[in-house]
Amino acid sequence: MKRIRILMIDDHPSQIEGYKIILHCNDYGYEVETMACYDCESAYEVITSEKFSNSFDVVFLDKNMPPFIEKNIHSGEELVPFIRKYMPETKVIILTSYIEAFVLYNIVTKFQPSGLLVKSDFHPDELIVALDEILQGKQYHSQTVKASLNQLLSKKEFLDSYNRQIILLLSQGVKTKSMPEYLNISLSAIEKRKSQIKDYFCITTKGTDEDIVKEARRLGFI
Repeated sequence: MKRIRILMIDDHPSQIEGYKIILHCNDYGYEVETMACYDCESAYEVITSEKFSNSFDVVFLDKNMPPFIEKNIHSGEELVPFIRKYMPETKVIILTSYIEAFVLYNIVTKFQPSGLLVKSDFHPDELIVALDEILQGKQYHSQTVKASLNQLLSKKEFLDSYNRQIILLLSQGVKTKSMPEYLNISLSAIEKRKSQIKDYFCITTKGTDEDIVKEARRLGFI
């Protein structure tokens, strides 16, 4: 049997126990050993410790995690650069409950994990298939991720980083006048981009922020 060591980072102990049960019952000849962390601080300590240097073949990482403010780590995905620095041979699989196309696209383009799976997407067998393919050096995306990437890549020129962030901020109730606090561009540039977004969504110039959000939701972007 091939021994696989997995670091599981998730703030739901029951979720981790579920993953462990699935992986221990695999038919691929893997002997799975696991270690669990339940917040970003404890995960950071393990990742950066010399004791665990290159100890893990794979990290299972939940996107939503209790932050580690001292190190400016606000979510699970923000641990990825530390994993790459201290455990360069370790494969990263991000698991998330988010289904919004923009969120999934941003994870793939910014953090480039070996695997990205939406929790509501996959069945137990798929988790083992994903692990096996990733250990072979392949990349694995669950069905919702694939659909979201295909949808957004076909509109890549329009849906650049700023436009995606503007739409996401609007969906979170952030007013346009406050957006320069979140984005490194001027208010006039944001207004111009909002006009382009309205044109793309076929919304009249009198259309509101709510109209933009409504259309983005209808198209599955948020």
